[in-house]
Amino acid sequence: MNSHQEQPQQSGHKADKSGAVIRKLAVLRKDPKGWIVLILAVLAVIVFFTAAFGSGIGLWSVDSGLAILPWTGVMALVALSLAVIGIIWDRRKARKTRWPLLGLGIFVSLVFIGYLGSYIVTRISLPAIHDITTDLADPPQFSALKLRSDNLDKIPGADDNKMRGMNPRQRWAILHQRAYPDIRSVRLNQPVPQVIEKAKRLADDRGWEVVRADPVSGHLEATATISLFRFKNDIVIRARPAENGEASIIDMRSVSRVGVHDYGVNAKHVRQFLSDLSGTTTTASQ
Repeated sequence: MNSHQEQPQQSGHKADKSGAVIRKLAVLRKDPKGWIVLILAVLAVIVFFTAAFGSGIGLWSVDSGLAILPWTGVMALVALSLAVIGIIWDRRKARKTRWPLLGLGIFVSLVFIGYLGSYIVTRISLPAIHDITTDLADPPQFSALKLRSDNLDKIPGADDNKMRGMNPRQRWAILHQRAYPDIRSVRLNQPVPQVIEKAKRLADDRGWEVVRADPVSGHLEATATISLFRFKNDIVIRARPAENGEASIIDMRSVSRVGVHDYGVNAKHVRQFLSDLSGTTTTASQ
């Protein structure tokens, strides 16, 4: 008898649960404001990464992909603005705000805006240069790879009173030194051939395309591919003998193939690579 009573009770409990789920879904369907905010926020993220990925695999040009990115930020801001307006409107009308969809849309918008904001902060805080080296006076030179023809054409500062009259190379050196004073030549207690062989292994481990590695002359060139855009950064490493060949002075250079501002990526390449190469980064002057 008890078992027969339990079965109807369990069936009724399941029916109550199903009914509650259906009611919740009905509430969500009746929340156009939440849907609009969430769809805009998610669409902004999808468009951003689609633009980057499409450029990376060649569906459209990098310039076209980059041109789309600011509009994704606008979409996220619109979504956030609509959410705020909706919340204020609900309060003025003494209505309860429906949070599931709206809250998720606000969360996605804020995270995405924060992601874009980190790039904006980097762009403002670092100079618009894309050629980073440990030796400003005598940068390592490419031989297998070709340095971009417009490398120093758009160096900022021509209208700066402190740099007025300076040529692009001089302005580049000053901006570089201000932004990256820690990037300097490194001394290793290893002979040149050993350093270049180790550098090649590190480059291979990073997935860089090594186009030249000459342990005898102390020269290595490679290309790093980064981000969904698949930007190319060309890298050259130069090792010179010191202390009768028992040690080496290492210099490195990383240059973006396209763009004016590298957002600190080339400096990151140099710092991380030299740190891994030497174990501890010891400048040549020490």
